[in-house]
Amino acid sequence: MSIVTRFAPSPTGYLHLGHAFAALTAWGRARATGGQFLLRIEDIDPARCRPEFAAAILEDLAWLGVDWDGPVRVQSAHLPAYRAALDTLAGRGLLYPCFCTRAAIAREVAGAAAAPQGPDGAPLYPGACRALSPAERVERIAAGTPYALRLDMARAVAEAGPLHFHEIDAGQVLCIPERFGDVVLGRKDAPASYHLCVTHDDAVQGVTLVTRGEDLRPATDLHRLLQALLGWPAPAYAHHRLVRDPSGRRLAKRDGDVSLRALRAAATTPAEVRTRAGWVRPDRVT
Repeated sequence: MSIVTRFAPSPTGYLHLGHAFAALTAWGRARATGGQFLLRIEDIDPARCRPEFAAAILEDLAWLGVDWDGPVRVQSAHLPAYRAALDTLAGRGLLYPCFCTRAAIAREVAGAAAAPQGPDGAPLYPGACRALSPAERVERIAAGTPYALRLDMARAVAEAGPLHFHEIDAGQVLCIPERFGDVVLGRKDAPASYHLCVTHDDAVQGVTLVTRGEDLRPATDLHRLLQALLGWPAPAYAHHRLVRDPSGRRLAKRDGDVSLRALRAAATTPAEVRTRAGWVRPDRVT
């Protein structure tokens, strides 16, 4: 069956072997089914994303032999669309402004007898601003107090009802978005969160199979919730293994792992990179 899938890196550094494996896995699935492989640049974080890294992504993929279909989608060019989605949720009473600083949240969590944790092990937002009256919210916004927009998870889950997603080779998986708590979907320094933007873009680009690393599997519960709330289609998912170093640590840009650019400079061939990443081109994909 023909699919539409994608590779969606953030330009916060140069691609490494883990990115190569992710891109090749999605590209290989698309080409093996006669489908489409899309490239998206997720650059909504202006503090960390840089144009030179975005340009390097295109160069490195082309060198690796990965081609894509259609124009590259650049998220920073679509901020009004993400704002419209936020406005839709806000208009249904599913968002609320949160004025808590990180320090204030940390103090409240520290003072709690037992703070629940999210999928990443971090304490969940305790909900201090959820109970503010409409008048208090208006007053603080008018005063210029910085705020983020949080999803009222209890209301959202009640509206959406029970949800599942389809994982390739695993079947239907029950979603438990409540474990994320009242997540931030927008803030001043990043007009919309990763969760909102990626779900929006998968919908508008017609993605039928989301191919990404297994570290993002828990986020699928939240993405499925946003799809249900906003009337977006639900693609299938294929979460692949992560490339790790000999000690078992996953590769990461922030840790300065060897980049594809450095491997290119050292005269490493694309075939050698594919071998080092552990990728084998599929003959077909069912």
